[in-house]
Amino acid sequence: MSSIYEIEVKKPSGEAISLETYRDKVLLIVNTASKCGFTPQFKELQELYEQYQAQGFEILGFPCDQFANQEFSDIEETLQHCQLNYGVTFPMYAKVDVKGDNASPLFQYVTAEKKGLLGSDVKWNFTKFLIDRQGRVVNRYAPQTNPSKLAASIEGLL
Repeated sequence: MSSIYEIEVKKPSGEAISLETYRDKVLLIVNTASKCGFTPQFKELQELYEQYQAQGFEILGFPCDQFANQEFSDIEETLQHCQLNYGVTFPMYAKVDVKGDNASPLFQYVTAEKKGLLGSDVKWNFTKFLIDRQGRVVNRYAPQTNPSKLAASIEGLL
């Protein structure tokens, strides 16, 4: 795969959507979990989204249950949890695997483009990938990196 824009992801309804939809936008791709110690990061993610969305910034959330079963089994429960507890309005997609043999094509792509401290695998929930307007993965952030710390990097790409 030569471009992130060739990848399709699934909405919670199961409908496929091409990431071509997000061409020319700055993206932050995040694997999320509703019952994780990092779950309060949804608040800061939403704040970033509200601050920069009008300038061409999108956050794409991908629930994942690969780390200590910290995601609801029902995607509707996940969406409701995010909206009610953190006011999430950025796009949330269907639950995915982010590592291993069944890793989604999106996470296979971003982890191949930006390796982490311990290699390419996503090690935990709330790993974040910043994508520029040309679809290049420009940075990868560890789960413990607070989203507010990404503001300057996002502004630099907008």
